[in-house]
Amino acid sequence: MKQLFFKIAIYAFLILLVLEGIIRIFHLTKDYPARYVDRLGVEKWVPDQEGYSVTGIRRQNFSKYNINDFGYNSYREFKPTNDKFEIALVGDSFVEGFHQHYYNSTGKKIENLLHGIEVYEFGYAGYDFADELHLIHKYQATFDLIDHVFIGLKFENDLHRGEYNIVPDRIKLESPMYRSLRKIKLLVYLQNIGAFSAARELTRTLLSFGQDNPDAAIIETESKESKKQRYLSYISNFESLVNTYGYNKKRYTLLINKTHTPMVFLTYLDLHGFTYLDFSESFQKSVRPTTLIYDMHWNDHGRDIIAQLISQYLQSEFNDNLLK
Repeated sequence: MKQLFFKIAIYAFLILLVLEGIIRIFHLTKDYPARYVDRLGVEKWVPDQEGYSVTGIRRQNFSKYNINDFGYNSYREFKPTNDKFEIALVGDSFVEGFHQHYYNSTGKKIENLLHGIEVYEFGYAGYDFADELHLIHKYQATFDLIDHVFIGLKFENDLHRGEYNIVPDRIKLESPMYRSLRKIKLLVYLQNIGAFSAARELTRTLLSFGQDNPDAAIIETESKESKKQRYLSYISNFESLVNTYGYNKKRYTLLINKTHTPMVFLTYLDLHGFTYLDFSESFQKSVRPTTLIYDMHWNDHGRDIIAQLISQYLQSEFNDNLLK
């Protein structure tokens, strides 16, 4: 009997080893770049990393990322000067671009459309408006050399807080335990395909047994007054962040989707002189899909549209000769 158990253990180990090798050889799961908080209190990726971002059990999306010296996914280093025309794209995972090869990013597409321009992509998954303004403020000397800055803003997602602080849930992913677990590609693969979802749900149910479920008590539809108050709190957070960090209305432009932005906020932006570039109309007119089939991140065509809109905006605002 002992010999049987020993053989089973050996075979199981060998099978797991083979599966680990297959996943690594064929890049069936994504690499996780390490993150950190730099000396200025800005959360970003550890510089000088590269790897592959993979989505889906059949590699629905496979792309290479490259973290530059500044700590962001980009095909170039960020070295602004007074002699060049540079723009910055500041935002979350949409700007970060892990769903696209780093050498075919939105910024690269803009450069392909314009003469002599450099595009710096300050994208990091999870960034909200507080993260974005905090980044610009801490690296003000760098951003002062950049001619124009586009800041991604999703009203429903990015204005939940009126002051900046480190997000503990993201940083804890860099604990020694999580780092060690991420090195086991088979484990990462099983997690990504949802193999542990049932076990986590069962554990959550057992731990909450006998307690009230707050989600079940919430009514499905939000009242009109409640929504109004929530919107006003988001606008208040926007004001608080702008007052704390400052906001250059001549050099900063918000990149928004008006379809997902309430009129009360659009009116506020217009009344207070905040410029914004809306991409919703162009997306709606497109006969081809603009987002990936498994989530709402921009696909290659969507990034083409964003690049064209930004290029046209720069042409109208700065120089008719910028566009090729």
